Amino acid sequence: MTMTFEELLSVILNGDAGRICTDSRRVGSGDVFVAIKGGQNDGHYHILDSIGRGASYIVCERIGNCKGAKMVLVEDSAKAAAILAQAAAGNPAKDMVNLAITGTNGKTTIAYMVHSIIKNGFGKCGLIGTVECDTGAEVIESEMTTPDSLRMAELTRQMRDNGVHYMVAEASSHGIVQKRLWGIDFAAAGFTNLTGDHLDYHKSEENYLAAKGMLFEGLSSQSTAVINKQSRYGSYMADRTQAIVMYYGIDTKADISACVESMDISGSVFTIDICGFRKKVRLNLPGRYNISNALAAAGLCFGAGIAEEKIVAGLCKLENVAGRVERIESGGINVIIDYAHTDDALENVLGTIKPLCEGRLFVVFGCGGDRDKTKRPRMARVAERYGDRVIVTSDNPRSEHPALIIGEIYTGFENPADEKIIAEIDRELAIKLAIEEARKDDIIVIAGKGHENYQEIGDQRRHFSDKEVSLRLLGGLG
Repeated sequence: MTMTFEELLSVILNGDAGRICTDSRRVGSGDVFVAIKGGQNDGHYHILDSIGRGASYIVCERIGNCKGAKMVLVEDSAKAAAILAQAAAGNPAKDMVNLAITGTNGKTTIAYMVHSIIKNGFGKCGLIGTVECDTGAEVIESEMTTPDSLRMAELTRQMRDNGVHYMVAEASSHGIVQKRLWGIDFAAAGFTNLTGDHLDYHKSEENYLAAKGMLFEGLSSQSTAVINKQSRYGSYMADRTQAIVMYYGIDTKADISACVESMDISGSVFTIDICGFRKKVRLNLPGRYNISNALAAAGLCFGAGIAEEKIVAGLCKLENVAGRVERIESGGINVIIDYAHTDDALENVLGTIKPLCEGRLFVVFGCGGDRDKTKRPRMARVAERYGDRVIVTSDNPRSEHPALIIGEIYTGFENPADEKIIAEIDRELAIKLAIEEARKDDIIVIAGKGHENYQEIGDQRRHFSDKEVSLRLLGGLG
C-alpha cells in the first residue's frame, strides 16, 4: 500500500503516527522509518528489519518490498526525514528567528558572538555548534558541529518550550549535504571562507564549495545572505542565492566594515560601520580574523532585525570563546589554546600572534588521523614560517599510527633537520617541553584541539584537555 508524502505529513501533524526513525534498530510499533542512503550505510537494506520491528510507514527513494507497512516514495529521503522530524516536534523552528553560519573557519566564534549579542539584548538565545548546544534551560556538550535532523528537531523543540526566540546554528558542510538543517527557514545565513579541509569526505574542493553553496541556495528572497567580501568565494555564494546580499570586510567598501585602530594579545579596538551606523568596538579577542568574525556576527544580527547599538554592546561583552585563541598567562609566559586544525586557520592564529610576541613563539601542533591528509604538509610550512620552536605531536590519531602522521607532516618542512623542529608523539610531553623551555615574554600556541577534552587513539576516546594540561604544568612551575 502506498501513500503520498503530503498524506503522511498530515498524519504526523495530527499526531496519528509514532516516532520518526532513520535507524531501523530504534523502530517500534507504529513508527515511521525513513530509509536514507548514507556514505557508509543504505537504509533501504534495512526496510524489512524496520517492518519486523513494527514500522507502519516506510519513506524511501526506490520501490521495494514494504509489505505490512505503507510506502511513501520520495526523491530525497534525507530532506523528507528533516521535514517529518520538524513536523513531529510541532514545527518549533517556525516559532523562532533562525540564523546559520558556514565556512571552513570562524563558525564557532561567530556563533558565540551572535549568542552574546542576543543574550545581552533580548534574553535567551539558542545555540547549536561545535562546542555545545544551549537550549535556553541547559547547556549540553556537543557530539558534532551540526546534529542530525532528528536531533535538530528535538533541540529546537526544547528551545521553543524554554522560551527561546532566536537560534544560531553552525552549519558544517557535512550537515548541509546531509540535509540536517532542511525544514528550517533561516532569516540570515553567513559565509566566512573556504580553505582546504574535509577532502576525505567531499573528495574535491569543488564539491566542498558546492556543499557550502547549498545553504544559500535554500534561502528565501526575504532572508539575508551575509558574505565575506574578502573571500575569493564570496561572489560564488552571492550568485547562488535569491536572498538579500550583505557584504562585510575590513578596510574595504562593504555594507558592514571595520577600520582597525589597535591590536594586542588581549584583543582589538576598531570602528564598525553597519550600513552607515558607526561605533567603536573593544573586542576581547585578538587578530584581524576575529574582527572579520565580528563583522559576520553583526551582519547576521542585523539581518535578524537587531538594532545596531545592541549589536555593538553584545560584541564588547563577549569575554572569550572556549578553545579559540584562549589565553592562559603565568610568570610572563602566555599559552594560547586554539582549535586551528587547517593551514589557513593556523596561518591566521600565528600571523596574529607573531607580531605581538616580544620573545620566542612556540608552536605545538599535530594533525588528526582518518581525515584530510593533504593539509598535513601545508600546516608544517605555516608552523615553520612563524615558529621559533616547533614541536610536532599527536592530535587525534584515531586508526592511524601517530608516527606515520608525523612523518607526513614532516614532508612539508623546508628544513626538517633544523634544530628548532622536534617531534614528540605524546601530546602531554610535547606541551611540557614547550612550557619548561619557555621564558618570560615567550608565547606558546597549542593548536588543533582547542575546546576538546578528549583524545581519540585507536578505538578509544581518552580524557585529554590542552587547557587542563597547560594549567597544571604552569602551576607546577609556580
